[in-house]
Amino acid sequence: MDWPEWWAWEVELTPHLVKRMVDRGFNEVDLRLMIETAVGYHENHEEGRFAVETKHHGRRWTVIVEPSCDDHVLIVITAYPAD
Repeated sequence: MDWPEWWAWEVELTPHLVKRMVDRGFNEVDLRLMIETAVGYHENHEEGRFAVETKHHGRRWTVIVEPSCDDHVLIVITAYPAD
């Protein structure tokens, strides 16, 4: 998989994501591992965002990210089981 330039940028977590982490039973270490072991990505229905395909505890997950070109950070919007 050829990853875009923003893939290597610093990750920034949104308040929405932090709430979802509690609700969905994962933490920042889990999230970073999901991003590190992602198998693909595609454009999301929201312009400027991407859906990252990964796994967590043997289940398929989707992580929604939005690259901020001005700040060179990868903003993680949310993450959820894809099943």
